[in-house]
Amino acid sequence: MPSTIFDILTKLETPGEARAYFQKFSVPYEYPVYFTRDIFSTGNRTLADCATAISGKSKLLIFVDAGAKQQIPDICRRVSAYIDHHKAEMDLAAEVEVVPGGEACKNDLALVEQLQRRVVEAGIDRHSYIVGVGGGAILDLIGYVASTTHRGIRHIRVPTTVLSQNDSGVGVKNGVNAFGIKNLLGTFQPPAAVINDSVFIDILPGRDKRAGMAEAVKVALIRDGEFFDWLEQKAEALALFASEPLDRLIRHCALLHMRQIAQGGDPFERGNARPLDFGHWAAHKLESLSNYELRHGEAVAIGLALDTRYSVLSGLLPEGDDERVRTLLNRLGFTLWHEACDWTDSTGRRVLLKGLEDFREHLGGELTVTLLSSLGTGVEVHAMDETLIASALDWLREGSTL
Repeated sequence: MPSTIFDILTKLETPGEARAYFQKFSVPYEYPVYFTRDIFSTGNRTLADCATAISGKSKLLIFVDAGAKQQIPDICRRVSAYIDHHKAEMDLAAEVEVVPGGEACKNDLALVEQLQRRVVEAGIDRHSYIVGVGGGAILDLIGYVASTTHRGIRHIRVPTTVLSQNDSGVGVKNGVNAFGIKNLLGTFQPPAAVINDSVFIDILPGRDKRAGMAEAVKVALIRDGEFFDWLEQKAEALALFASEPLDRLIRHCALLHMRQIAQGGDPFERGNARPLDFGHWAAHKLESLSNYELRHGEAVAIGLALDTRYSVLSGLLPEGDDERVRTLLNRLGFTLWHEACDWTDSTGRRVLLKGLEDFREHLGGELTVTLLSSLGTGVEVHAMDETLIASALDWLREGSTL
């Protein structure tokens, strides 16, 4: 009679001997990113198809950003009417709930618990869907709630801003802020689907449209020089928020982010490099220093200009390319200075420089910062010279007074 695994191990093992058994498996991830218009029109089947793609008729719990409701006052009624029209394919688990948006929602851990309780009370399980409709902060929050309840509930993202449609909304990260640290608590869990609806962009305030363009400049600088050239060509039209170039900017930027996540070799950021965070070590710090008076994209624009100038000063990037970047950002309407750039602590050191330490700690190891070797090519470095940073900041300040 053949021996059992138990019998074999009994013969082979020596009491007290160290042993290791290696488990190995892989899980493929795939999710669609849709570009559509008027998602809650009853004739648009995108959401219905997403909700039935895996297990047929599904139950949905839907959270809407208060900012989206401000722009579309009847959005909750429209969502409910859409679900009711497709009631053969999906049910609404509870009334559509409006959640305060903006970065403040990610600072409220009591809100996280409140939403998790809503999920439980609504009877949502791992065969249901949680849908977040809103800007990047809401999507981060709702994704975190979904991925930490029942060890992971499918979530669908409906980004409503340029920034969330072309960047954060198409990614795999979810998170909230804690203990004064941005995105300290979070998960890597891909969405079940992302649905970009151009209607939300049409009604978005101009300041938020512009803020989202910073991420397009970022990804062009590190991955696609031809896209950067196109942004220069279309700068005036983009500054006026013309629909056609803005739609193209969103799609192209989203696709570049998707390609980096899929082909960059580190979708869950196990290593120390985060190329998609070019310009972000300063941006994240500026956001908090300004008490989030600066939009994320506005802070990123400053960070991009700063690190591009630093790339020139450190000999990585040809002289003059920094002027091209600053000029493009100015033409798009960005202000590339904030008084917090000059704030110092009790020792006289710029507080902004603490952003480098925060960045290293968040990476969990060696500092790795993306700089530029050309307009379209990023390069990783593991240290930054504070004297050169100061010179780059002087360049930014002087440019803001011209």
